[in-house]
Amino acid sequence: MLAETICSAASAAGLGIAAVTAYRKRFLTATRIAAYSLVPVGLVLTGVVEWVAGIAFKPSVWLGFGVLGLSWLLFMTTRAVERRSGTTRAERKAARAAGRNEAVAPAASAPSLGAGGTAGPAAAAKPQAQPKPKKKQEAAAAGDDFSDIEAILKKHGI
Repeated sequence: MLAETICSAASAAGLGIAAVTAYRKRFLTATRIAAYSLVPVGLVLTGVVEWVAGIAFKPSVWLGFGVLGLSWLLFMTTRAVERRSGTTRAERKAARAAGRNEAVAPAASAPSLGAGGTAGPAAAAKPQAQPKPKKKQEAAAAGDDFSDIEAILKKHGI
């Protein structure tokens, strides 16, 4: 009963302020104040105020809010730990499986890309001996690399 009286008084005061604001020819602001001041009366008429008053004084309701808060806290803690590690459980499992299945041969110049390669474990066990290139071949290979770069630069007008 007290809550309904307080809500009615707040609405009456709000409507009075809206009337004064409209008298000062600020109609848009007055309309907005009137809209806000009618909300408490609407809540009383729909029964929301009575429902909230009934909830506020029951210990079981507060226990329920506590349980909901605890579950939210646990959920957010697990999310924060997951973000801090940078990976999800599925990503860690996939990385572990990929680490077991792929290996780089000791003599390989670059690691293989992707999971499906033609070279199996037998090929990785036998490293192929490559003859050492001579100095002139190294210089020619370096020149070829620079010629590609020069061609790209010329293409862009640099």
